[in-house]
Amino acid sequence: MDWNRVEGNWKQLKGKVKEKWGRLTDDDLDVIAGHRDQLEGKIQERYGIARDQVRKDIDDWYGTQKW
Repeated sequence: MDWNRVEGNWKQLKGKVKEKWGRLTDDDLDVIAGHRDQLEGKIQERYGIARDQVRKDIDDWYGTQKW
């Protein structure tokens, strides 16, 4: 997976991330700034999901994006 695409297009993708993980605030998304490890941590914190499940959920979400 080429996460660099997400980092490079973060401003455009923030809305899609918020659609998927609505408990993330705009401030959270600004701090995350496309960094996968920070996104994983915030999702884990807000939803109480195990790290492995968060990684799978992000991979699944990434796979559905139309590039």
